[in-house]
Amino acid sequence: MQSWKKAIVFGSIGVGAVLVITRRRPLGMALAAAGLAVLASEYPEKFEAVWESAPEYLQKGLQIFSTLEKMGEGFAEEAERRSVSAWRDLRAHSS
Repeated sequence: MQSWKKAIVFGSIGVGAVLVITRRRPLGMALAAAGLAVLASEYPEKFEAVWESAPEYLQKGLQIFSTLEKMGEGFAEEAERRSVSAWRDLRAHSS
């Protein structure tokens, strides 16, 4: 693949991902789709193999996201417990 095509593919997918993360989904999805279209036109056989494996990739991604979400909730709950405990200790010592 030529350098300029690589730049288009990686740039549009990267910028698209950033836009999706920053809640500008329509534009982000359009840019990511454009990058994937250029990539698919360059390597149709490989892209087809990845496309056929997409459900497995999505399932694994959802499992990872779910695990990270549970961990985040656990950290938030622990932080809340510690802050309440620290507040009670502070009030007990100041009284």
